[in-house]
Amino acid sequence: MKNEVLKRFLKNKLAVIGLVILTIFVLAAVFAPFITSFDRDSIDLMNIESAPNSLHILGTDELGRDVFTRLLYGGRVSLGVALCATVIQLLIGVSLGCISGFYGKWVDNIVMRVVDTVMCFPFFVIAITIAALFGASVWNIILIIGCLQWTGVSRIVRAKILSLKQSEFIEAARAMGLSSFEIISKHLLPNVLSPIIVNATLNVANGILMEAGISFLGLGVKQPQPSWGNMLSAAQSMRVLQYEWWLWIPTGLLVFLSVLCINFVGDGLRDALDPKMKI
Repeated sequence: MKNEVLKRFLKNKLAVIGLVILTIFVLAAVFAPFITSFDRDSIDLMNIESAPNSLHILGTDELGRDVFTRLLYGGRVSLGVALCATVIQLLIGVSLGCISGFYGKWVDNIVMRVVDTVMCFPFFVIAITIAALFGASVWNIILIIGCLQWTGVSRIVRAKILSLKQSEFIEAARAMGLSSFEIISKHLLPNVLSPIIVNATLNVANGILMEAGISFLGLGVKQPQPSWGNMLSAAQSMRVLQYEWWLWIPTGLLVFLSVLCINFVGDGLRDALDPKMKI
């Protein structure tokens, strides 16, 4: 079964290309100290906003810091925030989706009303409000994204559990005296992993965009710690937009490529994990 899934995934060229590019981005972020010779926050006031050259391949910013170096370290933050927020989303969403779908009745009603309530609020309005109240930091952004974006996976898991819990193998598990936890963890969850995995990949892409948006507004990751979002905030100046392309085009391109590649991988996983697909 695993070999068939792998073959189906490898047949999707865009998914493979996306995975390769993502791997390069992740490795570059992890091994940033070995790739660049500059410190992340090293300031050179004699070399402010210089164009790309042999020493600074992507130029320097308003404080003379090497843009390429900050892009590498910024990737750590942006990708890390997206991954950690996705883990929180899965923990909340999968747990509540399983409980809601398995127990049904009043439990399902309560959980679904909570889901509907959370979905009613516009994300950025609530995220900006919370960030303004509790302060801007990496961990606050992770918690904000994770605690506000779990509703989608919760509804997916609930729907799958509802369709599976009346199956014969679940009735057999009940007849054998297995507890509700054992039925959910050993029999139901393994059968809903495919949509969870696909949803998780798309949530990572969404997390990158959300972090970038919140940081761009000045309520996310704070300087001097770089993220792709707060690096893009330099593009608010018309002078930068017109004459200093190296301060925003490489960053915007990384955000665009990361999100695009993650979506390609998500589509590839969706097709590969679909049992109806043929090799």
